Amino acid sequence: MSFDIIKCGMLSLLQDYGRYGYQRIGVTSGGPMDEHAFLWANKLLDNVANATQIEITFGGLVLVATKSTVIAITGADLGAHINEKAVKPWRTYNISVGDTITFNQPNTGLRAYLAVKGGFHVEPHLGSSATVVREGIGGIQRNGVKLEVGDKLKYTPYTNQYFRTVSSHFIPDYSGTIELGVIPSYQFDGFSKHQTNIFFSSTYEISNQIDRMGYRLKGEAITYDDNGIISEGISMGAVQIPQDGQPIVLLRDRQTIGGYPKIGCVSALDCNLLAQKKSGDTITFKLIDLQHEQGRRCIFNRFFFD
Repeated sequence: MSFDIIKCGMLSLLQDYGRYGYQRIGVTSGGPMDEHAFLWANKLLDNVANATQIEITFGGLVLVATKSTVIAITGADLGAHINEKAVKPWRTYNISVGDTITFNQPNTGLRAYLAVKGGFHVEPHLGSSATVVREGIGGIQRNGVKLEVGDKLKYTPYTNQYFRTVSSHFIPDYSGTIELGVIPSYQFDGFSKHQTNIFFSSTYEISNQIDRMGYRLKGEAITYDDNGIISEGISMGAVQIPQDGQPIVLLRDRQTIGGYPKIGCVSALDCNLLAQKKSGDTITFKLIDLQHEQGRRCIFNRFFFD
């Protein structure tokens, strides 16, 4: 009653919705880099929102089913195949004993999600299965190790025929330049008008220094006009400005405190789009209103959690 890992790919991790309540002791949240795609995968299968899935970065994962089930694939198009047949993301697939699921290299996006009916059976670590490699926490062995060849991912068999797909209205476009909304927070007032104008009018390239902790950007340098700051807590999407002036957007596996000034915070919903971008892709920023973003978040939460 498992998927057997034949090839593990570059980075395939077990993730649930994240580990919360431990940042005060330095443990980050983890969880899905693309929350939108993750929640849709569970919704397609009528799973609880927190059900454990596989987050597949850049492809290369190969699994074989030992029992019948239903899966959902969402997020990036990583050229997935079931046996010899090409399949697309954002829908469910019925799986029989012996079926092989293969993820190749990205066609669009960077991270795909594979959910199974009922979720994968994983023992939680500090209340969550979310894998954080840097902290050595979560995952199949509760030690932060990514999925490896020979691992067995247990699930409850499901034999009924099942077909669902996501309406095109809800499927993001991962191609081209994206515009990320930034909430003015943290040390926003410590940046001069000239510096904020540079930040919001520039196009930044995503560097090759990207991971689940954060995305380092390349472009017009930003200068912080005040003195340094005392280390403080860091939220998802915080935009740090280090000494070289190149912005860093902090994401799921971010450190819990930091001492670089931060020009603001990218909307958590927009971070979903950023998580699907690769090195060399470009992004821009726009200033957004906190209350407007709270409204977007309420709509999002009601759709997936009510």
